[in-house]
Amino acid sequence: MKNRILVTGGAGNVGSALIEKLITNPKNYVVIVDDLSTGFLSKLPKDDNGRWEFIKADVNNFQEISSIMMSHRFDYVFHFAAVVGVLRTQEYPLKVLKDIEGIKNILDISKNISVKRVFYSSSSEVYGEPVVLPQHEHTTPLNSRVPYAVVKNVGESFCKSYFQEYKLNYTIFRFFNTYGPNQSTDFVVARFLAAALKNQDITIYGDGSQTRTFTYVDDTVDTCLNCFYDNKEINDVINIGNNELCTVLELAQLIINISGSSSKIVHLPPLKEGDMTRRQPDNAKMLNILGRPLISLEDGIKKMMSSKIFLSSIGLK
Repeated sequence: MKNRILVTGGAGNVGSALIEKLITNPKNYVVIVDDLSTGFLSKLPKDDNGRWEFIKADVNNFQEISSIMMSHRFDYVFHFAAVVGVLRTQEYPLKVLKDIEGIKNILDISKNISVKRVFYSSSSEVYGEPVVLPQHEHTTPLNSRVPYAVVKNVGESFCKSYFQEYKLNYTIFRFFNTYGPNQSTDFVVARFLAAALKNQDITIYGDGSQTRTFTYVDDTVDTCLNCFYDNKEINDVINIGNNELCTVLELAQLIINISGSSSKIVHLPPLKEGDMTRRQPDNAKMLNILGRPLISLEDGIKKMMSSKIFLSSIGLK
C-alpha cells in the first residue's frame, strides 16, 4: 500500500526539493498542486518514474482543491502553498490574506477524508521583531506584524484547533530562510548570487546590518522528511533553520568573495516594514532530528554556483 501524499506549492523552492526526495521512495505516490503564481513547472521532478503527477489548481478555491483531495483520498498533506517574498507580500497584502481560505480548505477536507497528518509550512516571520535570541518554539512570544506573518500565525492556530476539535494530527514547520538551486531571485541569496555571477551591482535595503540565518535546502528537506518518516513532532512546532548569524552585508561580501565577482554593493533606502532587524532560531530540536551537522553557508553557496538548475534559471549555462 502506497502513501498517498499531497504537496501544495510543489513548484516552489522547498516544495520541489521535498518532492524530489519523496519520490525516491517506492512506497510514496505524490500529487503536486500549484497555481504557478510564484512556482514554475521547471522545478518539477525530472524523473518520470510514475510516482508523481502535477495538477494546476488554486488551494484557495474550495471546488478546485476539494475535487482533487476527495478523488485521491490522501494519507498525508504537506501544505506549502502561499504567497511569499517580502516585497510581493507587501505589495499585495489582500492576496496574502486570501491564503487563510486555502489553509481552511486544506484542513477541512483533510479531516473529512481522514488524513493522518498535515504538515504546515509556517515561517520565522511569526516571531516578528524578536524580544530574545535565539527564538525558541515555545518560550519566544509571537509578534506578527505584517500580513504574511499574521496569516502564518493564523494557520498555526487553525492546525492546533483542528487537532483539538477533530483530532487531525499536524506538524508545524517554522522555516528560516531556506536557499538552494531552485530558489528564485525574489529571495536574497539567489538574488545576490545571480548578480555576482553576472558582475552586476548587488543592492541592499538599508545599511545591511540586519542579521539573518541561512539554511541550505537539503537540511530543511531532510528535517521535514525525518519528521514524516520517524513520526517526530506530531502535534508540535519545530524551527527549521541554521543558527549561525550573518548580516545581509556580510552575505553580499561572502558571495562576492566566493564567486570572484567584480560586483559593487549598492545601498537602497530601508524597506518601510517587514524587514526585521534580527532573526535566529533555537534549532536544538532540528539538530536532534536531523542527526548530522548543517551545511555551512559557504558550502551551500558553492553548491548553488555549481548547480546547472540554478545557472540555467538565471540565464547562465
